[in-house]
Amino acid sequence: MHTTLGSAREAVLRAVSSVGCYGVALAAAVAALAGFVPTPAALAADKIRVGNPSVQSFSFLPLRLGITHGFFSRYGIDPEEVTLNGSAKMHQAMAAGSLDIGLGAGPDLIFPVKGDPEIAVAAMAGPPLLLSVIVPYDSPAQTADDLKGKRIGISTVNSLTQWLMRELARQKGWDADSLTYVTVGAELPNQVAALVTGQIDAVVSSTALGLQLAESKRGRLLFPASDIVKDFMIHAIFASNEMVQKNPDAVRRFLKGWFDTISFMRMNKDETVRVSRERTNFSIRVEEQQYDLVMPMFSDTGRFEPRALATIQRSFVDLRLIANELDLTKYYTERFLPGR
Repeated sequence: MHTTLGSAREAVLRAVSSVGCYGVALAAAVAALAGFVPTPAALAADKIRVGNPSVQSFSFLPLRLGITHGFFSRYGIDPEEVTLNGSAKMHQAMAAGSLDIGLGAGPDLIFPVKGDPEIAVAAMAGPPLLLSVIVPYDSPAQTADDLKGKRIGISTVNSLTQWLMRELARQKGWDADSLTYVTVGAELPNQVAALVTGQIDAVVSSTALGLQLAESKRGRLLFPASDIVKDFMIHAIFASNEMVQKNPDAVRRFLKGWFDTISFMRMNKDETVRVSRERTNFSIRVEEQQYDLVMPMFSDTGRFEPRALATIQRSFVDLRLIANELDLTKYYTERFLPGR
């Protein structure tokens, strides 16, 4: 609960009353009242539990930067970063009431569609610049056409990584079985092991991973996932229904802090790279390249783009998560965005 200026003054007045005629104490209390000018930092901040499904991902770095540089606290928000392994576990925690805010993938809209008690409150990022198709360093593959008939590493079945490759096959006019999908998990060491030992011919993974593997000549980027689809929402911010109902103003203030952080990141490459390296241990060169390649995907407004949502709807049908395309407007809202 926030301490208002009025309530703070009332507390001081009660203190004055309690000291009676004792001059020193009374003078101190009056002086405190006269000079009391509370700042946002002096007010009691709303504690918000924020789910982060991947601590190493550049996508969720704004949460850490926003906390470190006080962009949330200036709006009376005290975020507690809760790290989970993947979006599925994060949304399970949301459903269990263990989180107030979740940083997830755009296709995670399927969770509220399926009945999870949450709603998307901001489009965090658009084109999938974070992801690329990575091949072994000595692979003969030079273009997407060279992947036909190959074994492709994906994080899990019905994931975004699998849908991207299915979409590539559709665009190329390939048969449904023209690609063999191999589940390698979301952990980077497992993906690298499968790639360098020849268990897979390519993997859909972090762009930064491809850059890092190129330095050691173990792998290289073949092409970015944004070559497959541009009208997209790779990430979104979700709020629990309970949070929306009980403290909607805190949701608004959290988003203000988030978008202030994005603005800071655009103007402070060196600091962004430094903090990202603390989590990934990638080289400075790789992190600087990742910054240049990935930073443009972040939204400055949080607005939900109709064409991006249309792509997400189609992905749900393609992956047989729903039978037919449906109206997604009930599963997201823009009413908490800054300026709305």
